[in-house]
Amino acid sequence: MSGLVKILLYFVASVALSLLVAPLVIKIMRKLKAKQTVLGYVKQHEHKSGTPTMGGFIFLLPTIVFSLVEFQRFSLVAAALSAGFCVLGFLDDFIKIRYARNLGLKPYQKIIGQLGLSFAAGWFAYASKDVGSAINLPFSTFTLNMSWGIIPFVMLVYVATTNCVNLTDGLDGLAGYTSVAYFLWFAILLYFIYDDAVKAGNSEYAKEALSLCVFSASMLGGLLGYLVFNGYPAKIMMGDTGSLALGAACASVAVFSKNPLLIVTSGIMYVLSGISVILQVLYYKLTKKRIFLMAPFHHHLEMKGLHESKIVTIYFVCSMVGGALTLIFARAI
Repeated sequence: MSGLVKILLYFVASVALSLLVAPLVIKIMRKLKAKQTVLGYVKQHEHKSGTPTMGGFIFLLPTIVFSLVEFQRFSLVAAALSAGFCVLGFLDDFIKIRYARNLGLKPYQKIIGQLGLSFAAGWFAYASKDVGSAINLPFSTFTLNMSWGIIPFVMLVYVATTNCVNLTDGLDGLAGYTSVAYFLWFAILLYFIYDDAVKAGNSEYAKEALSLCVFSASMLGGLLGYLVFNGYPAKIMMGDTGSLALGAACASVAVFSKNPLLIVTSGIMYVLSGISVILQVLYYKLTKKRIFLMAPFHHHLEMKGLHESKIVTIYFVCSMVGGALTLIFARAI
């Protein structure tokens, strides 16, 4: 079976599996009264309070299952890290549900968990001969060898990415559609990397690159199945259970392919979410004024009168363009 056929089969199977498990997850979450508590100051979303949450299991399950089937180091570690962040997010969601509030784990508890999992990712990258301490520089054939510094750098990438994806998860389908674009373009890039390895006769690395491509294709398929139920109006939300796992998956495909800098373009809307919050907080502390009507930026657009479906469309289009730029930057030379 050719690599492309295998990837497409995993993709189709992931869509099918997510569509099968989604109604069951929704039913279980309703039975367990696992309902979303909406921030009190987001008036536009008051009607969403009570929507089932923890929907991240819908797209994470196919990814983990097919990563186990593929059974290569890259896909297994990526799946394990996503599962680890999923557990962290689950604890956060559980506390919110248990006490009917929008605040779950305390910030220091969440960051300790994120740092611990991120350290494991950094150590794996540093110790792996297929990843190592060098990262690719966009628009060039050069690499930057960071030596042991790759460990704290990877930790920063994981913490930043997971939190930015978490911030982006604020509207029906928003994090889902931006992530569809992300994994679509990274799956294409990873297939090119796999094909290059095959042509170079490096069969061992080709298997690892293919497994990471399978991971991306499975996540893509799982997200598409999830979006059938999460698109406006959402029947279920991913919660931190899903958004933290999703962020870890985004970081994993970039770090393990030695292309962490490409997150800036492929995940351009995640970056916008993170930067808008940072700027809002810093500017307010300095001037007691706000740059945006509300942060993250998608809430600012809501306050300006845009419907959330329109905002999701804008974010998806920008993410697709950012993904195309990612491929250009990675393959231009």
